[in-house]
Amino acid sequence: VQLVESGGGLVQAGGSLRLSCAASGSSVSRNAMGWYRQSPGKQRDMVAAITPGGTTNYADSVKGRFTISRDNAKNTVYLQMNSLKPEDTAVYYCNAYIFGSAYWGQGTLVTVSE
Repeated sequence: VQLVESGGGLVQAGGSLRLSCAASGSSVSRNAMGWYRQSPGKQRDMVAAITPGGTTNYADSVKGRFTISRDNAKNTVYLQMNSLKPEDTAVYYCNAYIFGSAYWGQGTLVTVSE
């Protein structure tokens, strides 16, 4: 299983970004998929997740601002991030949980300036 993130970058506070996670080796529609983030000196925390049935879950800090979705035809998971805040600055990682094993992408850096 390979996960490749893209879409990170520098954005001003209040702006938007959309992250993409292209998967190969497994179907995003059949597995629990998620986005995590990690800031320097902090642990990696779940941001958003989506189950095979389409149920979504969000960290309290991003509810109402971030949306996770997937395109089964493209085998890609997205994270739409709106109303970004400086505290959203982190490396964002795509995650797939398949038969008890966790798979990670290489991460994409999101920097939100004041």
